[in-house]
Amino acid sequence: LRGISFEIRPGQLAALVGPSGSGKTTATYLLPRFYDPTEGTVRIDGHDLRDLKLSALSDAIGMVTQETFLFNDTVRANLLYAKPEASAAEVEAACRAANIHDFIAGLPDGYDTIVGNRGYRLSGGEKQRVAIARVILKNPRILVLDEATSSLDSQSEALIQEALDGIMKIRTSLVIAHRLSTILAADVILVLEAGRLVERGTHAELLAKGGLYASLYETQFKSA
Repeated sequence: LRGISFEIRPGQLAALVGPSGSGKTTATYLLPRFYDPTEGTVRIDGHDLRDLKLSALSDAIGMVTQETFLFNDTVRANLLYAKPEASAAEVEAACRAANIHDFIAGLPDGYDTIVGNRGYRLSGGEKQRVAIARVILKNPRILVLDEATSSLDSQSEALIQEALDGIMKIRTSLVIAHRLSTILAADVILVLEAGRLVERGTHAELLAKGGLYASLYETQFKSA
C-alpha cells in the first residue's frame, strides 16, 4: 500500500474493490494490527492504533474472513471465545441471527458437538456462519469483512448474505465487496489498484467517471 488516505465515519459502510492483488486484504489487516504501517498512521476516534491497548482494539473490532478459524472444541466454546460471559440465550440468539441455530441444534450433541481441528467436520458455509454468529455475539463497534462466498453453494450463500446484511446495518464496516448489493449500499466505495487508492465515491459517481470502477462493474459486478 502506498500513499493511501481515507476516512470512514461512524456508522458508515465502506466497500473496498479492486483487481486481485490490489491491496484490499492488506488494507483490512491494518485495522486489527495484523500489520502495522511502516509510514503513516491508522486511527480510531483520532487515536493511533499503536497507542491503544490490544485488548481495547480487540474489543472494538470484529472480523469475518474467507478463512474461518475454529478451535478443536465444541461449537459453544468456539462461540464463547468472542464473549466468555455470554448466556446460553445470548449464544442461541446470535446463532439464530446468523442462520445457523437450526443446523447446530440438529448436530449429535447440539452446541456441545466437537467441530474438529480447524472445524473440519463442518462445511465451508457452516464454518462461516459460526464465525458470523461469533461476531454477532461479540457485538463490536467496527466490522471488518471479506464477504467472498464464491466457494459456497447457493443456499449457503443466501443464508450468509442475509446474516451479514443484518449485522452491517448497525455498525461501522470496512468490507472487501464481492456483491453488487453491498456496493450499492456502501456510503463510500474505495477502489484500489497496485497498492494505491485510485478512485473513491458512490456507485453512481464512479460509474459516471468511466474509470477502473466502471470497468470492474462491467466485468465483475454487473451480473453478481
